[in-house]
Amino acid sequence: MPSQSVALMPREKLLKFGVETLSDAELLALFLRTGTHNLPVLELSQKLLNEFGSVYHLINASHNDFCQKKGLGTAKYTQLKAVVELSHRYLKVKMNNENSLTSPTITHHYLASRLVNKDREVFMVIFLDNQNHVIYSEEMFIGTYNCVEVHPREVARRALQLNAAALILAHNHPSGMSEPSQADRILTKKIEQVCDLIDIRIVDHIVIGKGEYVSFAERGWI
Repeated sequence: MPSQSVALMPREKLLKFGVETLSDAELLALFLRTGTHNLPVLELSQKLLNEFGSVYHLINASHNDFCQKKGLGTAKYTQLKAVVELSHRYLKVKMNNENSLTSPTITHHYLASRLVNKDREVFMVIFLDNQNHVIYSEEMFIGTYNCVEVHPREVARRALQLNAAALILAHNHPSGMSEPSQADRILTKKIEQVCDLIDIRIVDHIVIGKGEYVSFAERGWI
């Protein structure tokens, strides 16, 4: 006999047990709302996930590839993009209202939401005040698939403009592997040296991969 959580439809399951109990297919079914003539919405959701390979690939599909799938279309495409952007903005507001040192998970989630889907390396800086609250976050440098040119003096100059007391550095690896390179470690040290001259702390450097990240602070490198 199936358990009650399995027997429930996604909406009822969410209300009874919480959104975190839903599978990817159930979450997608809530978004789609209806199936097609031949497929109920849950079966359609699982079929779409199988065809795209994952939620990640579905979200990042081109407009053309997305709309070619039966049961999808431009309206669903724009709605999905809006939902993703809403999640980005929610995480940004949440991060801005927290202390970045006492709530590192929120910061990691925000950075992942901004950087994980980029097809080029992007170097981002979160500027903090002396209470470690966020002043501003900015994508400062954009590179190629496997590298980005970063200018430490520009990072320091922007920090002075914003009257920042500390920085969290971040960049993505489009390859999906989050392990920092030797060049990443050398760059971090250069930025630390420049910022040390103007009494600005480097709190962390976070490298974002696909579904994983590496924190320099957690590794003891900062």
